[in-house]
Amino acid sequence: MPNQQKKVIFCMAGVLSFVCALGVVTALGTPLWIKATFLCKTGALLVNASGQELDKFMGEMQYGLFHGEGVRQCGLGARPFRFSLFPDLLKVIPLSIHVNVILFSTILVVLTMVGTAFFMYNAFGKPFETLHGPLGLYLLSFMSVWFILFLSSCGCLVMILFASEVKIHHLSEKIANDKEGTYAYKTQSEKYTASFWVVFICFFVHFLNGLLIRLAGFQFPFAKSKDTETTNVAADLMY
Repeated sequence: MPNQQKKVIFCMAGVLSFVCALGVVTALGTPLWIKATFLCKTGALLVNASGQELDKFMGEMQYGLFHGEGVRQCGLGARPFRFSLFPDLLKVIPLSIHVNVILFSTILVVLTMVGTAFFMYNAFGKPFETLHGPLGLYLLSFMSVWFILFLSSCGCLVMILFASEVKIHHLSEKIANDKEGTYAYKTQSEKYTASFWVVFICFFVHFLNGLLIRLAGFQFPFAKSKDTETTNVAADLMY
């Protein structure tokens, strides 16, 4: 592939990586990971509410990795509330899982920025002169593929761990019931919102970057060309 086309491809990969890094940084600080609705069971049972009457006992909240806000309703009007997961809810949340979500999100941002620098260096620098010869090209290809795989793994782990917090450990329900001695709340619905889907999109962007690297002419370490295999077979037959 001509050098000019390689520069364009690496530049595209660099821009995509940079946008992903900015997206994940923004997602980390926003309370837009999940939106949930919950029912005040105590109030609904006391008045035997049903149908549209249940709307008076439905609350909602949205939150992220650090803070959130919502509204509780138990038949006596709306009660807005705000909360911080650190340090207010340390005894409520599955701490080890939540810390790992933040840790892998941070690693994802850092490595995505490293990947951006790598792509831009290949686009505007002279990496083939710096790492010349078969060994240099092999090292460059090896680093590229492992960066892509590790970045994708980090994004996947962030989504899996956060989903386990919400669905398996019932995070929304625990937050709704925090410091509510009189009333009991039950989660009715949960849906992932913008920040979660930003991580999901970045997960696929890293695969796209891997494809762009392949289009630029990099041979992945585990991919051997037919010509190489034919040469090896011929050499074996000679001996």
